[in-house]
Amino acid sequence: MEPILEIKNLGKSFKDFSLKKINLTLERGFIMGFIGPNGAGKSTTIKLIMNLLRKDEGEIRIFGKDHIKDELEIKNRIGFVFDENHFYEELTVQEMKWVVSKLYKTWDDAAFTRYIERFQLPLNRKIKDLSKGMKMKFALTIALSHNAELLIMDEPTSGLDPLVRSELLEILGELIQDENKAVFFSTHITSDLDKIADYITLINNGEIIFSTAKDDLLNNYGLVKGDKKVLDENLRESFIGLKENMYGFEGLVRDRNNVRRMFGDRVLVEKPSLEDIMLYYTRREQNV
Repeated sequence: MEPILEIKNLGKSFKDFSLKKINLTLERGFIMGFIGPNGAGKSTTIKLIMNLLRKDEGEIRIFGKDHIKDELEIKNRIGFVFDENHFYEELTVQEMKWVVSKLYKTWDDAAFTRYIERFQLPLNRKIKDLSKGMKMKFALTIALSHNAELLIMDEPTSGLDPLVRSELLEILGELIQDENKAVFFSTHITSDLDKIADYITLINNGEIIFSTAKDDLLNNYGLVKGDKKVLDENLRESFIGLKENMYGFEGLVRDRNNVRRMFGDRVLVEKPSLEDIMLYYTRREQNV
């Protein structure tokens, strides 16, 4: 079976920023976290996937189909949840549902009703009067009510309280039990991805730094702390990034077990978070 999303050598240039030869693959049945600092190229990549921007070069295939030539068919099978509201503010939830449902061949009224009740969304309230959390829940309800196979999310949890974020992650965990579906989740809140992502793709300055299984990152990488006396030039080269002060150092390595073998109890080696990994990689890129 072909990947649900495949990007090859994608490029797009602006006056002061460019995406450079982006490559990534997402298979059915998985959640991919797309991370990076603000301005790294996450939203630009998503706009190119959605054909809201025209690419300069490269190839984007969704469900094995060309994202431009087969755009209408593809978008009928995709659900979108964005940070910003894209619905008519003056319409009520019920009225907006009536408009949107006409656009999808696979619209499911029973699913819509189920999610409206689960999220306790008021059908007669205008979109403009919904809280940020309610707007996100409504966007997710729309996405899930036409049996979308691929869910594309651009900073959906930004600005939401922890309870609403937790609800969203729970829904995604349930959704991905259907191994025919997949989620592409762009965010700078990496703690959300610690809980649910299968794969992590890091982008910085318009370039993919890595795209790999989350468990490989968290089970192999290490956050190393110790006295500067144990640092020598050979060891320095093994660090992805280093922070030093007058008391000691902290740094990120790809193989924490190797560091333990080399230095024993002379250093402290901890399991990093995704945020640790992202910060050390992006700090290194900025210092090059």
